[in-house]
Amino acid sequence: MSMPRRAFLLSIPLAAEDWPQFRGPSGQGHSTETGIPLNWSDTQNVRWKTPIPGAGWSSPSIANNAIWLTAATENNASLRLLSLDANSGKIKSNTEVFRVKDIGPGIHKKNSFASPTAILQGDKIYVHFGFYGTACLNTKGETLWKQTLKYEPQHGPGGSPVLFEDLLIFSCDGFDAQFVVALDAATGKIRWKTSRGKGNQAYSTPLVIDAGGNPQLISVGAHHAYAYDPKTGKELWYIEYGAGFSNVPRPVYAHGLVYICSGFFQPVLFAVKPDGRGNVTKSHVSWSHPRTVPLTPSPIVAGDELYMISDNGIATCLDAKSGKQRWQHRIGGNHSASPIAAGGRIYFLSEEGECTVIAPGTEYRELAKNTINEPTLASLAVSGKAIYLRGGQNLYRLEM
Repeated sequence: MSMPRRAFLLSIPLAAEDWPQFRGPSGQGHSTETGIPLNWSDTQNVRWKTPIPGAGWSSPSIANNAIWLTAATENNASLRLLSLDANSGKIKSNTEVFRVKDIGPGIHKKNSFASPTAILQGDKIYVHFGFYGTACLNTKGETLWKQTLKYEPQHGPGGSPVLFEDLLIFSCDGFDAQFVVALDAATGKIRWKTSRGKGNQAYSTPLVIDAGGNPQLISVGAHHAYAYDPKTGKELWYIEYGAGFSNVPRPVYAHGLVYICSGFFQPVLFAVKPDGRGNVTKSHVSWSHPRTVPLTPSPIVAGDELYMISDNGIATCLDAKSGKQRWQHRIGGNHSASPIAAGGRIYFLSEEGECTVIAPGTEYRELAKNTINEPTLASLAVSGKAIYLRGGQNLYRLEM
């Protein structure tokens, strides 16, 4: 029996235990797995720890018992794709994807040349290094295509791509040009490219949502956030938020609302109804929250609550439908990684290697604090009953 046209897939169709892209199967930080660890340290509940050559803050992508990571070596001249065996942690392949002759003026001190997360689909791995290039490889390590689009971000590669049907889509927001582009996932050729208003740089990962049976690509940019038709790149609606730029958090979607963080210097969280057209700033913003909004970590919705962690370690819980604040608590540390919801808990990972685990709910209830003695800016991944944590030197499989 054929499926109705509106029943398109918004997440990558892999097994439930896989984590095939940035922020997991739905792109919003959720795992359905149970039995994952609550507590760990450098030695407790560590099944294995593997040193990762080079540098990079991309998150692990996991499917079919294989882990895929990007990294930069040789003083960032060699941009690479690594695969590891999920059971043993052994590195199975280490492939150079791009050789960079001129790395340019440098990047933000918290960024890396391998920050965007790979996307897995079947036997294909899609890797993105921002303006240095995008490529598709197969699981044998063979490069199927490469594509390079030039623009000039100030702080290096940022947002990850998203897959929709047969398109690989990502945002390109630099000082000189701001556009969203869709590549043919089979060939790497440009299928559509949509320019947007002159502005400033942004580093956010798009999200495809189902808005009343119609797909929308939500792409957060400087001064504006946009919704596009992911098939064609046609602009559907947008909101404007003045001086906001260098946006990093990925938008999330729940309860019929899109949650968008506006970026530097005074971030605001907007909850937007996605059924408008044109400029919907005055007509479709359901509510906004102007305090302790993250500049880097993405928010997460679990149940009727939205949780977020500011870059300086203040956690906030809001009613996702009304925006009413439920609680606020200073967890501490500096935060870049996006939180995850897994095993009936919320996990906040700081840059200093400390992960604070809380119970979801309208009151703050801390369950654990766990420390790894190395920097941790990459977001966690979950597969099976394990948490995968990328540190500055090692990749950990944490499991009870």
